[in-house]
Amino acid sequence: MPKRNDVKKILVIGSGPIIIGQAAEFDYAGTQACLALKEEGYEVILCNSNPATIMTDTTIADKVYMEPLTLEYIAKIVRYERPDAILPGIGGQTGLNLAMQLEKKGVLKECRCELLGTKSESIERAEDRELFKKLCEDLGEPVLPSEIANTIEEGLQIAKQIGYPVVLRPAFTLGGTGGGFADDEKECAEILKNALTLSPVHQVLVEKSIKGFKEIEYEVMRDANDTAITVCNMENLDPVGIHTGDSIVVCPSQTLTNKEYHMLRDSALKIIRELKIEGGCNVQFALNPKSFQYYLIEVNPRVSRSSALASKASGYPIARVSAKVAVGMRLEEITLANTSAAFEPALDYVVTKMPRFPFDKFTDANNELGTQMKATGETMSVGRTFEESLLKGIRSLEIGVYHLYMSKFDGVATKDLLDYIKHGTDDRIYAIAELLRRNVSLEEIGEKTQIDNFFLRKLRNVIDEEREIKNNPLDIETLFDAKKTGFSDKEIAKLWKKTETEVFNLRKRENIFPVYKMIDTCSSEFKSYVPYFYSTYEEENESIVSNKKKYLY
Repeated sequence: MPKRNDVKKILVIGSGPIIIGQAAEFDYAGTQACLALKEEGYEVILCNSNPATIMTDTTIADKVYMEPLTLEYIAKIVRYERPDAILPGIGGQTGLNLAMQLEKKGVLKECRCELLGTKSESIERAEDRELFKKLCEDLGEPVLPSEIANTIEEGLQIAKQIGYPVVLRPAFTLGGTGGGFADDEKECAEILKNALTLSPVHQVLVEKSIKGFKEIEYEVMRDANDTAITVCNMENLDPVGIHTGDSIVVCPSQTLTNKEYHMLRDSALKIIRELKIEGGCNVQFALNPKSFQYYLIEVNPRVSRSSALASKASGYPIARVSAKVAVGMRLEEITLANTSAAFEPALDYVVTKMPRFPFDKFTDANNELGTQMKATGETMSVGRTFEESLLKGIRSLEIGVYHLYMSKFDGVATKDLLDYIKHGTDDRIYAIAELLRRNVSLEEIGEKTQIDNFFLRKLRNVIDEEREIKNNPLDIETLFDAKKTGFSDKEIAKLWKKTETEVFNLRKRENIFPVYKMIDTCSSEFKSYVPYFYSTYEEENESIVSNKKKYLY
């Protein structure tokens, strides 16, 4: 089915100011969506209160309203502009909530304006905790024992029935705002009070805690013709208990067996089809590391924070495709260079997302992590191995750290370090690295952190490489291996007691330079959509320099 011709003017709602728990990723998605709609000939009206975004540039939409993102102001704009439709799923939870409020208040019916893409009933079923639980039960999908609470007393009673520890999840909030884990009645009462206040519908899900399970996400895409694909899946290095926005995330998943991968993929596609999502959707799972038991945590029926990461990691433009699906186009009709959008991406590299925290500015803030997001941004790095990708990501954080090492842990006793890593913190990975340098066993670290043994072995590989470098000063083969693993010249120089310039000059003399590999969505099988490159130390270079004139913006 071709794009709709009965729709001429579309209102896109942005995500508003960049605040803790709601980072700038939605600007990337919104910009993609606006340009995609303009490309198809639609008039695009954008409302976003943040002037510090690319989205609000006058070239991105036909008309930009920089007004507060409240029901009152959005309703005024709808009544004045009279758009034929609203695209609700691009501005994160803010855009989704406002679009739903406009419908419930009758503004959309009054102005003969419709929601594009995923319908309000589907959004309600995915966002409302009770309806989502019933949906999963009807489908035979496993969900955790849970009940909805509308008052503190009700919440405490439910928690007592389920049994502590429990996790509290407010409905319709972003970044886990207001939620948390409670180990007893006192903690539960404190969190409930805040959670009920912050939830727009004053509703909180009281759920059995499954701290320690693996947390896996699938980015899926569906059109109105019921064609559904998996864009990619992602695995949190940290187990359930730490918000996915605060966790180190790896794409594609590294520890899943083939059976586990397809079991969760089938579940994600079943859910998106049942909900009749039209566009991108994010499905989060908790997987028992000791069995095939899994639980559905939640579904985001919109472009999410993870969608930006998945887009850049896979080369598949999720927001662009979602916008075109919303105006009636089918995945097979949307072209991405020589392939259609119905083609599932293939990744032959490892992507690592490193969260960036503001604790260097807010030194008195509690750096312990939980279900409420504290990161204010993130870096994304690409490598041929997890080790290379991780070390690149660490260097990109701009926190004064250039390796898997933090000097603050040097003088800390091993016993204290083992106590420290029991809880998720912004710097736990550096404490783990220090314990590995002291030859503490993977089993002991795994028991304290619940981090999968695979990732701990990978961290130990980095520490083993440090020793190899230190024991073989100025050895060319060791230098090449170190660069392949992701070590910086600065760290190699430190281990060899040389200067960074001396290490660079040695590389120059031996012609040890990076080559560039392409992120192309299809492992080089076809010509790709807007390819980009990452550097790595291998033989073949996929970046071919042309004789065309070049411009740097």
